[in-house]
Amino acid sequence: MVLENKKSVTKTKVAKGHLSGMLVFEFFSTGMPMIAASAGADFLMYDMEHTGIGFETLKNQMAACRGLDIAPFVRVPTVEGNTIGQALDIGAHGVMIPMIESADQARDLVKRAYYPPIGKRGTAFGVAHDDYSDRAPAAIMADANEKTTLIAMIETAEGLKNVDEIAAVEGIDVLWLGHFDLTSSMGIPGQLDHPDYLAAVSQIVSAANKNGKLAGFMAVNKAVAEEYWGHGFRMIAYGIDHILLKAELNSGINFINSLSNKNVEN
Repeated sequence: MVLENKKSVTKTKVAKGHLSGMLVFEFFSTGMPMIAASAGADFLMYDMEHTGIGFETLKNQMAACRGLDIAPFVRVPTVEGNTIGQALDIGAHGVMIPMIESADQARDLVKRAYYPPIGKRGTAFGVAHDDYSDRAPAAIMADANEKTTLIAMIETAEGLKNVDEIAAVEGIDVLWLGHFDLTSSMGIPGQLDHPDYLAAVSQIVSAANKNGKLAGFMAVNKAVAEEYWGHGFRMIAYGIDHILLKAELNSGINFINSLSNKNVEN
């Protein structure tokens, strides 16, 4: 199944009640999208904020996702320049933007990400985002606007204070909890059991639900996924590529070492 528009992602898939996927920090092989799609992932979130990768690397990944039943998203490092437009032009189905703190910022994101009449995204036709189509520009723009998914990260005390107004902005699809940055901003770094943090979690989910948006989170393991599902998060990234590999490899290595220890005991 080819994901041709936003309906395929946020309606067809959300019809099952949630979106699940993975963050990609290290492994940018051409096989990664097929592996993730075969595993049943709905999306891959490629990170530019912390990895140092550029659009040349991402363009190959977007091409590898084409034709698969998986949505490629990009977390851009900044909204400076045309990073949002570039990510979408190379084929991303949506973008995640860090440190959103106000409704004005959210409205600016919508302007950058959507073509007129919704926004002011610079036009590019016959390129990767429209599968190198020669269709009429108006049709391409309409389809692009349907496909685009905007994910606003709530990860500061200021963003939390304004979360209801951010969630109400038309064109914002997901409120994503950046838990470590948020706790740092709140003066309780890494204290994920602190009452103030748990109240913030509830506030973000409530704002999302009230405005018909999804609440998103990155879970490092099954227990955390279950915990945040219980909080009401329905777009969950199950870990980061290299952390998943390390955890599974560590489990296997420890198992092999235990076999060796048994032989010694015998």
